[in-house]
Amino acid sequence: MRLRSTLLGTTSMGSILRGSTLLSMTAAALLLSACQSAPSSQDGPLGPWTDDPMRTAPPITRGLDAAGLSALLGAELAGQRGDYRYASQGYLDAAQRYQEPALAERATFAARFGNETSLIEASALRWRELAPQAETPNRLLAAFSLQRGDWLDSLAQRLSIAEAGGHGDLTAFAEIAVAENAPLTLIAQQLRDHLAQPNAAQLEHHSDVVLATALIEAALGDTASAQQRLDQVEALEPESAALWLAKARLAFETGNLKAAQQAAEQGLSLAPDDVRFILLLAQAEIRLSNISAAEVQTDALLESHGGNQELRLALAQLYFEEGHPAPAQRLLQPLIGQPDVPNLAYYLLGAITQAQGDIDNALLYYRQVSEGDEFMPARATAAQMLLEEDRLLDARAFLRIERMRSERYFTELAMLEVQLLDEANQREDAAALLDREITRTPDDEALLYMRAMRRWGTGDIAGMESDLRQVLVTDPNNAEALNALGYTLIELNLPDRLEEAFEFIERAYEAEPSNPAVLDSMGWAYYRLGNLEEALSWLESAYAQLPDQEVGAHLAEVLQALGRDEEARRVLQQVMQRTDRHPLIDELLQRHPELTP
Repeated sequence: MRLRSTLLGTTSMGSILRGSTLLSMTAAALLLSACQSAPSSQDGPLGPWTDDPMRTAPPITRGLDAAGLSALLGAELAGQRGDYRYASQGYLDAAQRYQEPALAERATFAARFGNETSLIEASALRWRELAPQAETPNRLLAAFSLQRGDWLDSLAQRLSIAEAGGHGDLTAFAEIAVAENAPLTLIAQQLRDHLAQPNAAQLEHHSDVVLATALIEAALGDTASAQQRLDQVEALEPESAALWLAKARLAFETGNLKAAQQAAEQGLSLAPDDVRFILLLAQAEIRLSNISAAEVQTDALLESHGGNQELRLALAQLYFEEGHPAPAQRLLQPLIGQPDVPNLAYYLLGAITQAQGDIDNALLYYRQVSEGDEFMPARATAAQMLLEEDRLLDARAFLRIERMRSERYFTELAMLEVQLLDEANQREDAAALLDREITRTPDDEALLYMRAMRRWGTGDIAGMESDLRQVLVTDPNNAEALNALGYTLIELNLPDRLEEAFEFIERAYEAEPSNPAVLDSMGWAYYRLGNLEEALSWLESAYAQLPDQEVGAHLAEVLQALGRDEEARRVLQQVMQRTDRHPLIDELLQRHPELTP
C-alpha cells in the first residue's frame, strides 16, 4: 500500500494545498528551474556564471522558496517509497515554515502509517495549533495523554472536541478513569467547570458530558448529584444504553434493587447482546434472594448464548462473590476435563473449595492454574491460605516447589515467600532467604530492589544505597532505582550530596519522563535546593497524575512556603477525603497546624 494512493491522495501539490497561498509544485519548480538555468546577459548566451544573481534579492516571505520546495519534494518521494518517518518529518518541517494545516495533517497521517509515536504527537500538536477547531488532532492527543497516564490533559482534549460540537467520548473516558483509579476529584472539577459554561447545554453532545460527570460523581460517593445528572440525561437521550447501565449500577450502590433490575431490563432491551446487563439482572435476582429464579435465568442465558465460556465464568464469579458457592461450582463443573480449561476456572474452583474448608483440594486447584495472569494470584492465595491454617512450613515448601517448576516466575515466587515470612513475623528468616537468593542470582534487579527497600525500612541507608547501585551496574537507566536513590538522598538533606541526588533524579526523568513518582522527586529536589517556583511546577504535574498523600503533602508544603496557604488547604482536604489514613498529611499538619482544612 503506497502513501500516494492510500494516504496522500493525488500527487498534485496544487490540489493537496487547495485554497492556500503556496504556489503549485509545478509552477514553483519551473520558476526555480528558470532562475537556475537562465544565463547572464553580461556573459552572453553561453557564458558561465561568475556571480549568484539572487544574492542580493530580498528574502521570500510568501510562497515556496528553494528550501521549502526541497522539503516537500523529499517528503513526497519518501512517502511513495514507504519511508513514512522521513515523509512525516518533511511535512512537519514544512508545516513549521508555512501556516498551512494540510501540511501538519499529512505529517500526522504519515507518522501514523509508520507508527512513529513521537512524530504523531508533534504533528498533531502543530495541526491543532494551525486548525484549533479540527477534531482529529484533539482525539489523537487525548489518546496519547491517556496512554501516559495524564488524565487531566486527555480530558481537556476531549472537552475541546465537545466544545467544538464533536463527540469527545467522555462517557467511555469516565468508565476507564473509574476502573483505573484516576484522580477522580480533579476530573470531576474539570467536568463541572465545563458544564457551568453558559453555552454548555446547547452543545450537540451535551448528554455525553453529563453522563460522564454522573459516573465520576457516583464513584466519588456523591450519589445524589449523580442521580440528578442521570435523570437529566434520560430526558435528553432516553435510548442510550450507557445511561441505563449507569442507572442500574447506581441503583445497586444505593441498595435500590428493584430500580436496578428495571434499569437493567431497559438496557437489555436496547442492547440485547450486552453481557453487562445480563450480569446485572442475575445479580439483582441473587441479591433479592431469588436464587432459584437466578439459576433458571442463568441457564436460559447460557443456552441462548451457546454455552459461552466467558459468560459462564463471569456468572460463576458473580455467584461466588455474592456468597453462593454451590451454583458457582455447578456452573464451573462442565469446564473440567475440557482440552483448554481457563485459568480463571481453576482459580475460582480453588477459592470455592477453600471456602468449603477443603484446604488440600483447594491447593490442588490453585496449582493447576498455569502461566498467565492468574498464576501469581493463585500462588499468593494458596500460600496465604496455608499460613492462615498455621501451616507456614507447608506454605514455604509449596513456594519452593513452585520456584523449581516455573523458572519464569522464580523472582516473584521468592519475593512472595519473603512477604509471607514478614507477615508471620519471621523477619530474620525473610532476610536470610533474600540474601541467599541474591547470592545465587546477584544481578536480579527485583530482589536487589526489594532488599534495598527493606534496608531503608530498618534505617540501613548504606546497605540500601549499595543494593541500588548494584541495580544500576546491571541497568544504568533503571528509573525506579535512580529515583529511589535520588529521593532518599534528598530526604536525608545532606548539603554535600544534594547535587548528586539531583543528578540521579534527572537520570530517572530522562528514562521515564511521564512517571509521576519521578516528577514528585524532581519537585521535592528543587524544594530542597530552594527553588520554590520550579518545585511547584513539577509537583503540580505529579499531583495531576498521582494525587496520593505523599505528593499532596509535598505540594501543600511548597504552596505554604510560597504563602499560598488557602491552596495548600484545598490540596490537603482533597487527599484527606480520599483516604481515612494519611500519616504524611498528619505529620505535615503537626508542623503547620495553620494548614488544617
